[in-house]
Amino acid sequence: MLTLTDTASTVVKTIVSQTPDAETAGVRIQGGESSDFVLGVAPTPEANDAVVESGGARVFLDESAAQVLEDKVLDAQVDSEGGVQFAIGQQA
Repeated sequence: MLTLTDTASTVVKTIVSQTPDAETAGVRIQGGESSDFVLGVAPTPEANDAVVESGGARVFLDESAAQVLEDKVLDAQVDSEGGVQFAIGQQA
């Protein structure tokens, strides 16, 4: 199952905390068959989503993303202007 770094958990929590549905919301990752993913904030997971919880952060994975990211780790970097970039790496 996908894991999150501490930085990714913090960034996800920060993003989701700015939504009206912060209690149930999470970052949803879709796709991945061709290594292109779509990320967005979702108020709740979809019926078939896998839910990853880490350090209070919630990430929802559609079926395709869950398969592709099974053995991966999600990391995040925040630049000096507050822009966020997510990266996928191999689990150790």
